Amino acid sequence: MKRIFLLACAWISLALGCIGVFVPVLPTTPLVLLATFLFAKSSPRLHAWICGTRVYAAYVEPFQKRGGIPLRRKLHILGLSYAVMGISAFFVRKPLVWAILATVAAFLLWLMCVRIPTVEEDGALEVSTHQTSVED
Repeated sequence: MKRIFLLACAWISLALGCIGVFVPVLPTTPLVLLATFLFAKSSPRLHAWICGTRVYAAYVEPFQKRGGIPLRRKLHILGLSYAVMGISAFFVRKPLVWAILATVAAFLLWLMCVRIPTVEEDGALEVSTHQTSVED
């Protein structure tokens, strides 16, 4: 019974995380991390599968391995999120919706600029590692 509950929660978390790629209000990385954790507790086969998905590789792996998100990815997330929110604000001309979108936009900016560390791109890390080893 516990395994079925964990699997159900994992699938729900993964689905919400995938939707979060396109909807700025849903945090993709934490939801996919939660799904990965729940799959690890309930199904080794599904845990191995999720670790091989593109969503995991794009959103979770950089954060998990390096403790942050590269600047380029942060700018992509902010740009896409703000574009979607801007389109929503344009079509739904209600002050309440604008206030909610402004709050989400401010929270997302705080999250990307303050809370989540910025790390170097993979290629930049390889170059700097190579240069260091050549100098030694």
